[in-house]
Amino acid sequence: MSARVLVVDDVLPNVKLLEAKLKSEYYEVTTAQSGIEALENVKKRIPDIILLDVMMPDMDGFETCRRLKSDPETADIPVVMVTALTDVGDRVQGLNFGADDFLTKPINDLALFARIRSLVRLKGMTDELKLRGKTGLQFGISDEINSRINDTRGAKILIVDEDVAESQQIGNKLREIGMHVDVTPDPPKAVGMSEQFDYDLIIVSTQLSSDDGLHLCTHFRSQERTRNTPLLIIIDDNNTELLVKGLDMGINDYLITPIDSNEVVARTKIQVRRKRYQDALRSSHEKSMYMAVMDGLTNLYNRQYFDMHIEMMLRSHISQAKPLSFMLIDVDHFKKINDTYGHLCGDEVLRRIPMIMIRNIRPTDFAARYGGEEIAVVMPNTTLSQAADVAERIRKSIEGYPFNLAGEGGAIKCTVSIGVSSSTQNDNTSQLISRADKALYHVKNTGRNRVAAFSDSGTKVSSDKR
Repeated sequence: MSARVLVVDDVLPNVKLLEAKLKSEYYEVTTAQSGIEALENVKKRIPDIILLDVMMPDMDGFETCRRLKSDPETADIPVVMVTALTDVGDRVQGLNFGADDFLTKPINDLALFARIRSLVRLKGMTDELKLRGKTGLQFGISDEINSRINDTRGAKILIVDEDVAESQQIGNKLREIGMHVDVTPDPPKAVGMSEQFDYDLIIVSTQLSSDDGLHLCTHFRSQERTRNTPLLIIIDDNNTELLVKGLDMGINDYLITPIDSNEVVARTKIQVRRKRYQDALRSSHEKSMYMAVMDGLTNLYNRQYFDMHIEMMLRSHISQAKPLSFMLIDVDHFKKINDTYGHLCGDEVLRRIPMIMIRNIRPTDFAARYGGEEIAVVMPNTTLSQAADVAERIRKSIEGYPFNLAGEGGAIKCTVSIGVSSSTQNDNTSQLISRADKALYHVKNTGRNRVAAFSDSGTKVSSDKR
């Protein structure tokens, strides 16, 4: 996934070197040589992430970060401080000013790129939640909610660590600032505790004798209850390979041994605040929108909300020159299902298909009942070929699902046809939807139970997949 990166450093060779490395990984890079220039650039065009040097004249990186994080328009931009400073106190100061991470020069490229990918994914999730809230017109984070987000007291933390001294050090420090801490050295017990309690953060050591730690994190990410719970791993300073793997599989942050107690507090507060902020976005959105925007049968968004939201998504992605893809899913021979088995059976099919489909898309993807037996899916930051691959996974999953419906004496065979399109710089929603509709029409006239993707020129860019 490409991203827009702002590099801020007063030393031009440093800027050029980092710019070259980022461009070699296909990032879009803008630069600034002072904190003041950085703030001006951000106002003109919001980046996805900022790499910020600390030691700069006039306005240092700490003050630049503080100003960015105190402005509601820029507060959600991830900031990674990049500096030659090695003192733990400097790192903690940066975190306390709102930085999302603090990397010391010389920078390990693998760790840097993994951190960028991780933070951009988190920003994408927050941006989508905010965008959905704005669509509902009633969105807003009140002063009371902001106050609750900033007050991290009462946060519930789970620590999974066999090192008794280490877990006690972390636990005692977090309890001092009013957090509730549970500690266990046993991964299976940790899983059970996570299923019983709602944690604001889970801290996992990567040095468990019975588990590598990341395997446990993978389990937490796959479970509904802990899917959005921040994960922080404890890792050795020289284990870059494991750190990169952890960031790419979805951990939110890390602590390097030997652990500094103040850094524990700073990183924990960042993750708790972020979780409470995202929880507040979800709650505000869900409470004000659910009845008005949801389809009662499929539990997807309804057509009215779809029409409003896709307009906002497309405008946002075109303005940022990012790809957005769209798929239209149609249940094959649905009238025959209704005529043969009855409308109640048909309704049950329409209830189950979204459940199967959602397992194959991301939380940031937007699904709605488009009409009748048609489902629309909008996929941000997704190219046409990537969307076609996702569509094929959905098609296969539905084809292989046993629709064992009560009273029918056997499984109902159900398949879908899918048309896919992707946005262009001069697109509008009608054109985007029309291309997917043409692709779907092509599939339905060439045998159904297939996927086709069409470009803006109307030519088929991916073969039907079967």
